[in-house]
Amino acid sequence: MRKVLGRIAIDTRPLKVVAFRRLWLTTVVTAVGSQLTAVAVPKQVYDLTGSSGWVGVSAGVALVPLLVFGLYGGAIADVVDRRKLLVVTNTGIALTSVLLWLQAAFAVDSVWLVIALLGLQQVFFAANAPARTASVARLVPAEQLPAATALSSTVMMFGGVFGPMLAGAFMPVVGLSTLYLVDAVALTATIWAVWKLPPLPPLDGTTRRAGLRDVVDGFRYLAVQKILLASFLLDIIAMVFGMPRALFPEMAEHTFGDPPGGGLALGWLFAAIPLGAMLCGLTSGWTSRVHRHGVGVVVAIVVWGVAMVGFGLSNALWLAVVFLALGGAADMISMVFRSSILQAAATDEMRGRMQGVFIVVVAGGPRVADLLHGTTGALIGPGLASALGGVLVVVGTGLAVVAIPAIGRYRFVAKPLGTAPGPGKH
Repeated sequence: MRKVLGRIAIDTRPLKVVAFRRLWLTTVVTAVGSQLTAVAVPKQVYDLTGSSGWVGVSAGVALVPLLVFGLYGGAIADVVDRRKLLVVTNTGIALTSVLLWLQAAFAVDSVWLVIALLGLQQVFFAANAPARTASVARLVPAEQLPAATALSSTVMMFGGVFGPMLAGAFMPVVGLSTLYLVDAVALTATIWAVWKLPPLPPLDGTTRRAGLRDVVDGFRYLAVQKILLASFLLDIIAMVFGMPRALFPEMAEHTFGDPPGGGLALGWLFAAIPLGAMLCGLTSGWTSRVHRHGVGVVVAIVVWGVAMVGFGLSNALWLAVVFLALGGAADMISMVFRSSILQAAATDEMRGRMQGVFIVVVAGGPRVADLLHGTTGALIGPGLASALGGVLVVVGTGLAVVAIPAIGRYRFVAKPLGTAPGPGKH
C-alpha cells in the first residue's frame, strides 16, 4: 500500500528547492483570499443589477486590460528581473483589493466603479502571472517541471475550494465588503516573501525596456511552434465554450434554492471545479511518469466538455457539484500537461511571452465564456446554455486535433536549462 501511495501521491520534490518553496508559499497564502474576491465581484454585480447578463458584461470589460497587458507583461518578464516585476505587480494587486473593499464598505453602489476596479486589478494581474510562472523553470530542475506545475496548481485549487465555501458561509454574516478586506490583507503579506526570491534577470544578464517589437516577436515564435499553438487552441475551446461560472449566481438562487442574499449553494458551485482539481492534484504523482502529454490534454478536455453537459442538465445540487468536480479534475490534468509542454518547448528568452499568451488564454478564456454564457443564459436559460457549451467543447476539440495533428504526437522530454539550481540551493 505504501508503494502504491508513493506512485500516485503528489510529487513534492520541487519543494526541496528553497526558492521555489518560497514562491509556492506565497501562492498558499493568497489562494483563499483571491477566491473570496472572485466570488464577491460577480455577486456584487448581480446584487446591484439583478442580471446574469451584467455579470457577463463585467467580465467582458475586464478582459480588455487582461488581453493587452497580459501580452505586454509577458514581454516585460523576458527583459527585466522577474523578481522585481513580481514585487511591483503584487503591490498593485493588493492596492486594488483595498479599493474594492472601500467601495463596498461605504456602499458606493456603482456597478461601473466595481467593473473599473476589476479592470485595473487585471492590469497588474496580467503583468504578474507571466513573470511568476516563467520563473518556475529557472528554479527547479527540468525533469521536475510537471511536479512543480502540479504543486502550484493544487494549492490554487485548494484556495478555490475553501475560498468560495467560506464566502458563501460568511457573506450573510460579515458582509460582502469583508471578503475584499481579507483578500487585501493576504496579498500584502506576500510582498516581502516575493522580495526574498533570488534575482531572476535575463540569462544574458542584460535588462532593458520591452517594446511592441518584443510582443510581435513572441507571436512570430508562436506561429512556428505548432505544439504550443495547438495547446493554446484547445484551452480556448475548453474555456470559452465550457466554463459556465457566469451562470452560478442565477442557478444558485433559482435552480438550487439559495436565498437572495447568497448562500451555500453559490459557494458549492464556485468550489466544485477547484475541489475536483485539488483532489486530482493530490493524486497527481503519476503525471510525472506520463510522456504523451498531447494525448493527455485532448482526453482531459473531452472529459471536461462531457462534464459540463451533465452539469447543465442537473436539477439537484449534489449532482451538479459531482459533474463540476469531474470537470475540475479533467481541467487539472489538462493544466499540468499544457504547462509542462509550454515550459519544455519554449526557450527561456521567449518563456515570459509564451506565459503571457498562456495567461491571456487561461484567464481571458473564462471571461469570454462569462460574456457568452451570461448572454446565452439570459436568452435560453442557464442549464441549456451550459449543456450546449459542453457539446461545443467536444466537437471543437475533435476539429482542432484534425487541424493540428502534432498535438497527438507530442512527447515530453526534459531539456536542462543549464541554470536551474539543484535541490536545496538558493
